[in-house]
Amino acid sequence: MPLLLCLVAILLLILLVAYFKIDTFISFLLVSIGLGIAVGMDIHRISSAITRGIGNTLGPLVIILGFGAMLGKLVADSGAAQQITASLTKVFGTKNIQWGMALAGLIIGIPLFYTAGFIVVVPLIFAIAATTRLPLLYVGVPMLAALSVAHGFLPPHPSPTAIAEQLHASISKTLIYGIIIAIPVISLAGPLFAKTLKRYHPNPSNDIFQIKAMPENELPGLGISLMTALMPVILLAVTAIILYFVSPTGFVGKAMGFIGDPNIAMLLSVLIAIYFLGVKRGNKIPVIMKQLEDAFKSISVILLIIAGSGIFMQIMSDGGVSVYIGQLLKDMQLSPLILGWLIAAIIRVCIGSATVAGLTTVGIMLPILGVNEHIHPELMVLSIGAGSLMFSHVNDGGFWLFKEYFNLTIKETFLTWTMMETIVSVAGLAGVLILNHFV
Repeated sequence: MPLLLCLVAILLLILLVAYFKIDTFISFLLVSIGLGIAVGMDIHRISSAITRGIGNTLGPLVIILGFGAMLGKLVADSGAAQQITASLTKVFGTKNIQWGMALAGLIIGIPLFYTAGFIVVVPLIFAIAATTRLPLLYVGVPMLAALSVAHGFLPPHPSPTAIAEQLHASISKTLIYGIIIAIPVISLAGPLFAKTLKRYHPNPSNDIFQIKAMPENELPGLGISLMTALMPVILLAVTAIILYFVSPTGFVGKAMGFIGDPNIAMLLSVLIAIYFLGVKRGNKIPVIMKQLEDAFKSISVILLIIAGSGIFMQIMSDGGVSVYIGQLLKDMQLSPLILGWLIAAIIRVCIGSATVAGLTTVGIMLPILGVNEHIHPELMVLSIGAGSLMFSHVNDGGFWLFKEYFNLTIKETFLTWTMMETIVSVAGLAGVLILNHFV
């Protein structure tokens, strides 16, 4: 019975969000209250679960996601993203332009949230396609595939970061494993898949081509642009490597543990960006602070979605649903890595949001992982993240962004964007399963 109630709750959530267009947070709240009542919880327990669900889920994430948004805003507004793209395309040349675009997309995608990253890189894609006279999708898909992979696999993005916190996975290891898997996945879904798209000739609106790009002489240097955009990766990766060789109780170990804490790493990254991309370039502190304020406002909706998923997970836990599902599925022969991917993929296809799909799946998988201790939680994060990107279609905002910016038909969007996302998802699962044999 608890499993049936859980399935009904998920279907109702999908119905409220996808069909009735109810706000995702409100939908999560309504469904969670309904599930709590259905499993016999009284109103005081439900109220307590709501409070603890929000606190336990958002508590470890607000600083990371807030600073992540601020860093992305500084990278975009300063012209650092434009500098990275322009420089890499010069280095790779016209012949290997796709690989340069993919690398630029990955670098830009690490600090920027997906929608913001998309808006930033599309004008750059159009400008480079016009300059090189290459087909638009041939140039653009590698960069957008890399953005998608960063969104689904790599902290500090909301979904992988939130999933990692819930599964008590190491953020540093998740990032390192994610980058290892990201390289072949981006290669398949980006440059290799894009070679099949030369037959498409989208004709975007002229208004999009007129999006303002900064003059080259006003751009920050390439070194500074790369350093600030990649600073979270540098800090987390370097500290993780050093901690592998030194005692965590020694002075060096404690110092690295402090710097490698995700909250501290993001704070340091933002402070470095404020100086190099703001103050050093002549911007006044009040102007920079307004940029950071706007950046934090931009993630308020994402924070509410994450809070809603936390409520749902807490109700499942307090109501005994999670324990029941865990006991029911613990003897299944299907690998938890595959099961997590499959559940996330199904919810993603039904509801559209990768973040909602990933976070909803965590609540279902937590009790299963409790009896499968041999599964690396970092790989579970990546498996769920890969599933949450599966088959983007008409209920996903990214689908419409791609369609409208590139002025494609619905059919063409399915054959390009949807196919690219599906390749990312399936290849991501394959990468997780392969890596599972080596870690």
